[in-house]
Amino acid sequence: MRELTIGGRRIELWQGDITKFQGDAIGNAANEGLLGGGGVDGAIHAAGGPAIMEECRRIGGCPTGEARITTGGRLPARYVIHAVGPVYLDGNHGEPELLASAYRSTLALGEEHGVETLGLPAISAGVYGYPVDEVARIALKTAADHSLAGEGSLKAVTFVLFSASTMAVFEEALEKLARQM
Repeated sequence: MRELTIGGRRIELWQGDITKFQGDAIGNAANEGLLGGGGVDGAIHAAGGPAIMEECRRIGGCPTGEARITTGGRLPARYVIHAVGPVYLDGNHGEPELLASAYRSTLALGEEHGVETLGLPAISAGVYGYPVDEVARIALKTAADHSLAGEGSLKAVTFVLFSASTMAVFEEALEKLARQM
């Protein structure tokens, strides 16, 4: 399964490069300093150009579990929403709540800026060590809850997943979510 409609909004899965996403905004798996890094963060800053970093420096950082918005620079997306997910320790140090909060903050910022189409990565699943199956469950549930709330500009949330293995995990989690709805 690669798509589910909840509350009139689509939750989609797409395998590919988030910097190529043709939508209003993309999410970034950022660090607290908003100063660029590796993985998704590095790719977004490299493809988007210096305008994104300039805005990040002006913002001055972002606590774990929150998000901040900047221009999309040279990206196809108008905005980048930088969300800071938790470093995974063992799942017993508030990580699930912080990860869900990072996704909720991203969705809320998108709504505040009139975003209709939003591409999101698997936040914290890379160098932060969060197990992909848990990221998929939390991310999709948070997007579904947001969709059920109903009001706002968002019409589609697309999880843009770089690898086939991450895509497969998200597909399985989306199927489980569909059975629960």
